[in-house]
Amino acid sequence: MIGLPDKIKNAVTALSKLPGVGEKSALRMVTSLTKWRNSDLEFFAHAVEGLATLKDCSECGMWTDHQLCEICSNDHRTSARVVCVVEQVSDLLAVEKSGQYKGRFIVLGGVLNPLLGVGPDQLRLSKLSDLADRKLMDVVILALNPSIEGDATCAYIKHILPDSVQVERIGFGMPIGGSLEYLDPMTIGKALENRKSF
Repeated sequence: MIGLPDKIKNAVTALSKLPGVGEKSALRMVTSLTKWRNSDLEFFAHAVEGLATLKDCSECGMWTDHQLCEICSNDHRTSARVVCVVEQVSDLLAVEKSGQYKGRFIVLGGVLNPLLGVGPDQLRLSKLSDLADRKLMDVVILALNPSIEGDATCAYIKHILPDSVQVERIGFGMPIGGSLEYLDPMTIGKALENRKSF
């Protein structure tokens, strides 16, 4: 980017670090930002800067401004005795968006992957064990992605939890409105595995 001021170059470099944003897209964004009023730019900069002080909930791992997130500080959610285990905060948000789940969460922060050096100690599994030890849950719903690593993580969690805790896994299979002829064999296999009485 010859001839551009350093402020523009720095902003493009920063925005290029976002997933799916290349240099051309970042330059278009910066070009748009240069047309904003100073007050809007200051608000934007302050909002991004605030991310540096964002915390993880000490119980579940969800983003929060305090020690506990909104879910873990809600007595109705924590008294449900059901815990949904997800890989990332984005997965928690997807489950919440469905409006179907009213229990608490544990955000693992990933899945077991020995090739990448991710073992049980790198995940938030101790919180799950702690809830089981304190007898604060009866059911664990494993909402991990259907992959080799996800399946291995589910098996590991089932192994470390006491028999008194019921372990379930979310169903996988055909999407609503999907057509069998366009689905891959693994999706069809999962749909057959997760069939229900009709």
